[in-house]
Amino acid sequence: MVRVVHLSASDSSGGAARAAYRLHTGLRRAGVHSTMLVEEKKSDDPDVVRFRPPADLVSRLRRRMRRGSIERDAAQYPNRPPSLDWFSDDRTPYGEQLAAQLPHCDVINLHWVAGFVDYGGFFPAVRKLGVPLVWRLADMNAFTGGCHYDDGSGKFVQQCGACHQLGSSDPNDLSHQIWQRKKSALAALPDDALHLVGTSRWIAGEAKRSSLMGRFAASIISNGLDVRDFAPRDKRFARDFFDLPPDAKVVLFAADSASTVRKGFAYLAEALQGMNDVANLLLVSVGGGEPKITGVPHRHLGRIKDDRVLSLAYSAADVYVIASLQESFGQTVTEAMACGTPVVGFASGGIVDMVRPGLTGELAPTKDVAALREAVKNLLNDPARRAMMAEHCRRVVLAEYSLEVQSRAYLALYESLVERSKRGGRVADNKI
Repeated sequence: MVRVVHLSASDSSGGAARAAYRLHTGLRRAGVHSTMLVEEKKSDDPDVVRFRPPADLVSRLRRRMRRGSIERDAAQYPNRPPSLDWFSDDRTPYGEQLAAQLPHCDVINLHWVAGFVDYGGFFPAVRKLGVPLVWRLADMNAFTGGCHYDDGSGKFVQQCGACHQLGSSDPNDLSHQIWQRKKSALAALPDDALHLVGTSRWIAGEAKRSSLMGRFAASIISNGLDVRDFAPRDKRFARDFFDLPPDAKVVLFAADSASTVRKGFAYLAEALQGMNDVANLLLVSVGGGEPKITGVPHRHLGRIKDDRVLSLAYSAADVYVIASLQESFGQTVTEAMACGTPVVGFASGGIVDMVRPGLTGELAPTKDVAALREAVKNLLNDPARRAMMAEHCRRVVLAEYSLEVQSRAYLALYESLVERSKRGGRVADNKI
């Protein structure tokens, strides 16, 4: 059986980390020898190993110097708005130290590794091991000059620079310098040494357009979830659990941070504020930081870490809304669908793969507040249509987005890469 090591900054902090851990769990259930190596460990899973940097004096001094250099470069751009997504350097304090702690394996699978994997130290060192690399693209950072979502700039297609997210007009700014270092580090990898996995058609297509990753083969494998944890719950019980009115028309919104512009909460707020003709409307939100809205009754449930409790929040809702402007996948969509809750979203990124108009929800053109409002209103006012969609939502998740489906797809990819490595061939692009 294939032995796989997953590299992830965390096993639980953020949607990308949870997705990585879910894949690890699914593979273990399938009998695969799966291990995670992480910078931050919060689970009690014995197959998740925390990276421990060398503690000798020289190593500690090197890490301090590297950290200082990274921080000084970032400090040149002090006016970056906090409402933007992460911006991550290709360098980390660990240099080549991470590669030295890799457990013995047949395949290395990278996930969200910003601040953990140092490009210049990691990729040349791993290349010497001759082990196939897989990279599940949780966002765009792997192939940009630092941003995790490019806000539509498209500069990653060439060589970044003059980055508006840094407030820069300098073509040789930090984003271009990061791009150059990534290019140099990835040059150590032959075309067949790295296989990309897009969680949606959109993110896979963006990777293939990029100047850094376009030469590598890519497949599309959606994120999976445990359909036992995420399942339809009794709506009355779910509302009682959160002390929500039984007769309310509940719209649910979830995000790690609603203040992040890309998550589009402002568009949802505007849409709901124009729905004065909908009786008993209630917005319920989940995540870090309570979003601000006026003129609409609102309940914020905070962060919910337990998946079964989270399934109650989805089950309590009549409609789940995802108003993201860019989204590599959007796993809250499949979580809602697994609980039988129809989804309304903008037709952006990976959302269009899951939200199938008339079956699992409705789509509105990105940033079109009027269309978003109309789609939400129509579903709230049509219980029979929502009930029909609920059945389709659950059926689609069982068929396409379960951990079992995801694990089988990854195992087939791993086995093909290991076999190809033995015979010196190349695994072609899949579904691009």
